[in-house]
Amino acid sequence: MKTLFDTNVILDVLLDREPFSSDASLLLSKVEQSEIIGFICATTVTTIHYLATKALGPQAASHHIKSLLSLFVIAPVNRVVLENAASSRFADFEDAVLHEAACHAGAKYIVTRDIADFKSSKLPVFEPKEFINAMESLKNND
Repeated sequence: MKTLFDTNVILDVLLDREPFSSDASLLLSKVEQSEIIGFICATTVTTIHYLATKALGPQAASHHIKSLLSLFVIAPVNRVVLENAASSRFADFEDAVLHEAACHAGAKYIVTRDIADFKSSKLPVFEPKEFINAMESLKNND
């Protein structure tokens, strides 16, 4: 199950943002157990480093980045991804970049807490709890 995780889902785990962290943690554990092939966008890495440094300090931020890099496939952001995002129907450019990176990297699903921002998605988009509930039936489709 090639699944790209939005930055907000990763931050829910790293910053223990209740009530969202439980479902997000469960999904990340499924990535760790290879039940899900987890992707994050290259821009997610830089955003998380910046926010984690402010919230937790540089040493903790560096540790988290290393963990993410060992756990996730990185969906690259290149000129094609940016051009496609710029010409997409997404209202939010950052979400458009994430979506296009997911498509170009071969992800089949996107997990986010901002479903409303992904109305123009070519890929199925799920909130974390919804994705957990749908995983069994999605496995049969992969």
